[in-house]
Amino acid sequence: MLSPRLHNLLDEHHAPYQTLVHDRTVTAHETAAASHVHQQQFAKTVMLKVDGRLAMMVMPAAYRVDLTRLSRALGGGVVELASETEFKDAFADCEVGAMPPFGHLYGMPVYVDSRLAQQPEIAFNAGSHTDAVRMPYEEFEKLAQPELLWLAHVM
Repeated sequence: MLSPRLHNLLDEHHAPYQTLVHDRTVTAHETAAASHVHQQQFAKTVMLKVDGRLAMMVMPAAYRVDLTRLSRALGGGVVELASETEFKDAFADCEVGAMPPFGHLYGMPVYVDSRLAQQPEIAFNAGSHTDAVRMPYEEFEKLAQPELLWLAHVM
């Protein structure tokens, strides 16, 4: 089941998307494989604290965030990974760790690794560990209005 906030956003904007139901997974790599989506096209959401405030970093599942580079790109602020206990309450309509990459739905900024923007389509968690959404990247960008950055590196 899609998170209610995500479902409302997509339907309200008549966004083209496909729901991908898969076996329960936890990691982005597992979800990409279970959804039959290439890791370059599966958008994983990494939760961060930027100067103490929650933010989302969205990147291909095949990459990992470089916190030093991200800090520089954001003007030198303190950037660190957020723990599940720090962000779980921000996503009341999602399973912990399965939040969709639409920060504005949850009152936080979204940063996207620009290599994800090179993909014609992306897929991402939809609020549960058994559902994902596939949609054109351009549509995602239009709805999420992320800040594009070049930050991640191959795992």
